[in-house]
Amino acid sequence: MSYRTLTRLRRASQVFFLALFVFLLVQTEFRGSFEAGSAPAGLPYPVNWFLQIDPLVAVSHALANGALYKGLLWSLVVIIPTLFLGRFFCGWVCPLGTLNHFVGSWRSERKRGARRIESNRYHRWQTLKYYLLIVVLAAAVFGYQLAGILDPISLAVRSLGLSILPGLRVAFYGALDALYATGIGPLEFAADALDFVFGSVLVPSRPLYFAQGFFLGLLFFAILALNLRITRFWCRALCPLGALLGVLSRWSILGLEKDKGRCEDCNLCLLDCQGGDDPIPGVPWRKAECHLCLNCVADCPETGIRFRFFPTSKPVEGPNLLRRRVIASVAGGAALAPLLKATAGRSVAHNSRLIRPPGAVDEEHFVERCIRCGECMKVCPNNALHPTLFEAGIEGIWSPVLVPRIGYCEPSCTLCGQVCPTGAIWEFTAEEKGWIGESNSNPISIGTAFYDRGRCLPWAMATECIVCEEWCPTSPKAVYLREETVYDAEGRAKLLRRPYVDPNRCIGCGACEYACPVQDRPAVYVTSIGESRSRANQILLERRRKKGGAS
Repeated sequence: MSYRTLTRLRRASQVFFLALFVFLLVQTEFRGSFEAGSAPAGLPYPVNWFLQIDPLVAVSHALANGALYKGLLWSLVVIIPTLFLGRFFCGWVCPLGTLNHFVGSWRSERKRGARRIESNRYHRWQTLKYYLLIVVLAAAVFGYQLAGILDPISLAVRSLGLSILPGLRVAFYGALDALYATGIGPLEFAADALDFVFGSVLVPSRPLYFAQGFFLGLLFFAILALNLRITRFWCRALCPLGALLGVLSRWSILGLEKDKGRCEDCNLCLLDCQGGDDPIPGVPWRKAECHLCLNCVADCPETGIRFRFFPTSKPVEGPNLLRRRVIASVAGGAALAPLLKATAGRSVAHNSRLIRPPGAVDEEHFVERCIRCGECMKVCPNNALHPTLFEAGIEGIWSPVLVPRIGYCEPSCTLCGQVCPTGAIWEFTAEEKGWIGESNSNPISIGTAFYDRGRCLPWAMATECIVCEEWCPTSPKAVYLREETVYDAEGRAKLLRRPYVDPNRCIGCGACEYACPVQDRPAVYVTSIGESRSRANQILLERRRKKGGAS
């Protein structure tokens, strides 16, 4: 098989895995029903598979928690081939790498030969990603999960799922509405066809809005835009997963064999190099930088270079790192966790509105396990989960928080536990959650509801309102009504039902706050106090505690 054929196969592989990634991301939502009698809620596809095969997620999780979560064993399907082939994942599979490759090709086609060749040579700044990897792993050892912020798979899921796809849905249906508004038959037919073909495949089936969506999208486009300056800049300089795979590829048996005697110094091998690994004969080959794109051997007119197992020419065995910078990176990563924990955060100035999803482990272990991928937020059927900014401190940035005013936690839903790839949210059943059916003596609780009587219609304005009691899903209801005698503005007595909360029954789902008709600021609100996962954050002396909240 010729190298030209192999490069075409590599492009087909990139397109396939990018399409698979986007498909699984779009399918990270529940399209069924939560009505009584319906089948248990679940997803038909392994939507978190790309995160589970991510070696950086697996390694950082193991270092931070001293154990490897069950699904992360899938990372061996990347690690083992890397030991034999090198960084094949970067050039053949990684969806973010493919997007970087695609965007970078726009600029490359317009670059003159000399500039393009020079930009594809190895540069010293490419070692930056190895120092970032050291910082990430050192921080993980000391309990700070930095990997999810910089990991390319987490970054792609978070950016596309929480920003790009919701924006694409708005644009897509806006375009369909414009076609329908024309009243022209062929255009209306075209709108129907587009909706049929792409409506359920490329765009979410329901409107989604996420806090910080614009910022996440802007950051994502900035990363892609860097490729217009330097081909695959993120992959060459910043990607810690690429650095990890580069280290593992040191022992790979597939390598580039160079024959200086057959080289005509045309430099064509540098014209389309994706990794900046110096494939040109006469200089050391940077093995850890090679993405296995095969462009260099396909472009070489003299067959002066070729890939083969157990090559005779000796490559550079690993990245050339400076000892002082390595020590500084270790120290920087080790210092992150204590520095962040020394600031006012969850233990000193706990944010009462930091309501984690049901099944979340206690906060200390949650920030160690959560990789900020956004899968739980994307799959939430009521759009209730959103990325934090500083509600959980800097160490908890982009981790999930329940925002009841936007959406409430569906009583029978267990999807967030199903899609979490690291066990930050345990996989639990509807029975373990205990929010439906007959009263469960030990349900998972994520908070407690409180009333602001100065804003509540029955309490402050002597006006009948029982919306919160109607929406309360527990049985018996945590929100109950008492008929009391009140007096209107003219002093006339009348009977009125006023709401109260039973903290023993309230599970903090947020349905009451979501449904409260007081528009600007709800009269009933939910805080995290009383959550099952914490022994300290309690309103009652004795409080139930579930397995899902155990450390």
